[in-house]
Amino acid sequence: MFLLNHTTDNSLIFQKMRETFQHRQKLVNDPGRSVDILSSFPRFLDTKGLVDQDFTLLFDDDTSSRLLQKWDLFFKPHVIKEAKRLTSTPELRHLVQSAESSPGSDLDEATTYDQEMASLLLLLHLLPPPLRGLKSPKISACDAVERLVVFHKSCCSLEEHLCNQQGRQPYLLAVGRQKSKIESFYITMDKRLIPCKANHSLGACDELFKAHFVFNLSYDVALVNFYTFLQTTVYNIDVGKMKESPRVNDLRARLLNQPVALSLVSKKL
Repeated sequence: MFLLNHTTDNSLIFQKMRETFQHRQKLVNDPGRSVDILSSFPRFLDTKGLVDQDFTLLFDDDTSSRLLQKWDLFFKPHVIKEAKRLTSTPELRHLVQSAESSPGSDLDEATTYDQEMASLLLLLHLLPPPLRGLKSPKISACDAVERLVVFHKSCCSLEEHLCNQQGRQPYLLAVGRQKSKIESFYITMDKRLIPCKANHSLGACDELFKAHFVFNLSYDVALVNFYTFLQTTVYNIDVGKMKESPRVNDLRARLLNQPVALSLVSKKL
């Protein structure tokens, strides 16, 4: 462990993290242990790509690559199509416009996320937070957005953001001068930052999803429908075993009832 925590050789870090993978999984899956996994394995905090490696070791290369391979080609256009059927709101129109925009489009770059993030946020609007009973406050899809991704201006202090953070499930911290031009992404977890290997929205969301499995974390209650759809419909994990809401079932049925599009996807993948 001393060598793992002190070496500056990236290839050696990845090798040692592979060798300690089974031990790490025992720690995060043992309900009787209260282990701060980021303190035990601090290389997650300074080495990009370790979350992706652990997820691939948990599953396989095919499962690990599904979101990046299938989103733009198949899921994104159908998510946009379904989102246009929702009751129109200024926020929804803004996201659709951004998701359909081409690079260099005349959009407000300071307040508009790029195509990839906009399309993912449209999925969140299609699968809003579930109702939690009469005594729990209702959370809208717009409110849930900041449980998935928070924009942070690159000129502002990251430490100050972490100090003000409330205890919550992991989310993306998107750092840049404006929303449309994010310079770096972090997974924010336990008031610490795990740097994302990806410097684009879809790749960062891919790593955020994977972190839940790597660290054995439950989904944020407001994002459970969103993450469940990604898990069962995009990554094909625990299909038929994972409890799904009627909204998730219905959206999957509508999206996958696209025989022509699916045949095109299978030929290209």
